[in-house]
Amino acid sequence: MRPYELFIGLRYTRAKRRNHFISFISLISMLGIALGVAALIIVLSVMNGFQKEIRARILGVTAHLQVSAEGEHMNDWQPILKTMSAHPQITAAAPYINGQGMVSLNESVQGVMVRGILPQDENRVTDLSGKMKAGSMEALRSGEFGIVIGSDLARALGAHLNDKILVITPQGQITPAGMLPRLKQFRVVGIFEIGMAPYDNTLALIHLNDAQKLYQMGDSVSGIGAHLKDMDLAPRVAAELSDGLPPNTYATDWTRQNASYFAVVAMEKKMMFIILSLIVLVAAFNIVSTLVMAVTDKQADIAILRTLGASPASIMKIFMVQGVLIGIIGMGLGVVGGVLVALNIGTLVPFIEHLFGVQFLSKEFYYISELPSDLQHTDVFVVASMSFLISLLATLYPSWRAAQTQPAEALRYE
Repeated sequence: MRPYELFIGLRYTRAKRRNHFISFISLISMLGIALGVAALIIVLSVMNGFQKEIRARILGVTAHLQVSAEGEHMNDWQPILKTMSAHPQITAAAPYINGQGMVSLNESVQGVMVRGILPQDENRVTDLSGKMKAGSMEALRSGEFGIVIGSDLARALGAHLNDKILVITPQGQITPAGMLPRLKQFRVVGIFEIGMAPYDNTLALIHLNDAQKLYQMGDSVSGIGAHLKDMDLAPRVAAELSDGLPPNTYATDWTRQNASYFAVVAMEKKMMFIILSLIVLVAAFNIVSTLVMAVTDKQADIAILRTLGASPASIMKIFMVQGVLIGIIGMGLGVVGGVLVALNIGTLVPFIEHLFGVQFLSKEFYYISELPSDLQHTDVFVVASMSFLISLLATLYPSWRAAQTQPAEALRYE
């Protein structure tokens, strides 16, 4: 036997109302909750997708963990490389050199960040080889002074494969005419495209040995990058390595290098959650209005139930059933709709763009031209729980007012 409060509450919900305006507000409340829940799930999924996509692009260019020395000069780096490679969480490690410079072709000049690498080792640490549009990373050979540049940088210079560009470094050389910058001609052997302007515009790759000659670093390097089995453990691995590093040498990880960016994304996600939750709150106010009018409409029924022995708590439960049912149906519709849209946003957005002849994310202005989506079960659970809790709280005051109804007062004019 189910409780009679549930039976009566469901009967009131299914019954045809004499006041159709109450039914209309109930429908609006239900749709409002569904819209709010769906919007929250879709927006959170898109923001998760952007965060995941940009993180993947950043970590495709940079190592999960880096060990470097003060002044960007690490002299005795081979033992450090062996120590890092022996760590159980590190799958690969490779030395690198960072340097600033300018590249010139014809009349075009661009500032760049030059990175010296060992191609075979670098391919195990980063995913740069998988981002090549032309040429290959393996074409970087010691002594041949080849260079791999980003696609945006290549367009700005008007450079193509096998073109020769001039690299200018701030490290000067003394001549009879005074201090002059160092100049070296490099041949373009590859063009990559990461999909992020800071890298495609300014990053240039050369062989490690060529970088040592260009920047007069001898056998030293700027640092050593490492790839981890689990990149989320990078802070812990960096702390473990720091204990055994020589003086003036330190370890840093990708979470610290990009801390400001990921903090902004996390803050934006929280703010969007709060703002879109207002849609659910507005729908909850409609639930309050619906139940208040329902209580007024059922004054005689409440009085009869009280006369038959129903307690105030039972009356309260009857009307709570109505409000909670509206919230559950709205939440269910919102979850189903939000999940379906989030899972198929890669198909829906291109269809809308084609239908209306617009492009939401132009490649000229945005790093990512397609809306990514990463649906997380935790977000769905939090949104659904939040909407259910708000719906439940919205029923308390009207239900309490119904429980305070006095039978004699309610039946006086019946």
